Amino acid sequence: MTSRGSEHDEHDEHDRGGAAPDPGAAPPRAPGAAEVVFGERLPLAERFVQCLATTGVTHGLIGPREVPRLWGRHVLNCAVVAELVPRGAAIIDVGSGAGLPGLALAIVCPTSEVHLVEPRRRATDWLTATADAVGLDNVVVHHARAQDVVGTVVAPVATARAVTRIGQLAQWCAPLTSAGGTLLALKGASAATELDEDAAVLRSAHVVDHEILRCGLEVLETPTTVVRLHLADDHQPGIAVVPEGSGPRRGRAGKGRRRPSRS
Repeated sequence: MTSRGSEHDEHDEHDRGGAAPDPGAAPPRAPGAAEVVFGERLPLAERFVQCLATTGVTHGLIGPREVPRLWGRHVLNCAVVAELVPRGAAIIDVGSGAGLPGLALAIVCPTSEVHLVEPRRRATDWLTATADAVGLDNVVVHHARAQDVVGTVVAPVATARAVTRIGQLAQWCAPLTSAGGTLLALKGASAATELDEDAAVLRSAHVVDHEILRCGLEVLETPTTVVRLHLADDHQPGIAVVPEGSGPRRGRAGKGRRRPSRS
């Protein structure tokens, strides 16, 4: 199963400490950077933040103490990763949880089909309802582990945030990613150490190059750290890259739920 919260870093949206927010309180106002990042789609981003601040908390997907910093620490932190997504490229977001980065990217990349892969029913129900509330028609929600959609879903870009170590993440995502595709892992201070320690695992997942990049340099006070892994041009998606029982494998395909088209 996709593991969430297995590492605690600056992106963790599951800090549930502190008092519960006032259910009648307004969500935080959009900062100036939000208009720069989202442009004319800012109203959709504001609806997303509204959902995160209310039902996202009551569903246990966002910690109450995170509500005042939803824009800077979470939504904008994820949305700026669109800088690394080719226009119109499909995206698979593994361990989607509260839609970070998946729903944020679906808002800022309207021509990209975004697949949200998440094993927890309460989370997939929330993702489906939130995509509808926000008004997104480019989202497909899969109630499944990454292992379970191997051979069913493939895209040139895979994303993940605060899911697991970079080596394990590559093993899960490589079978879902096209030849020559990229995995964008939002990471904290552990990025360089993990790349060094997991080098052999990355090679087994057909990773041929990697970079540590900073996104949102011109708009965010704290830019987003992203590890970009490049897969080999002769990589074959749909094939598990580790033995049975120790990582991704072929299995039951999770059912994808597409948001209805909107005219």
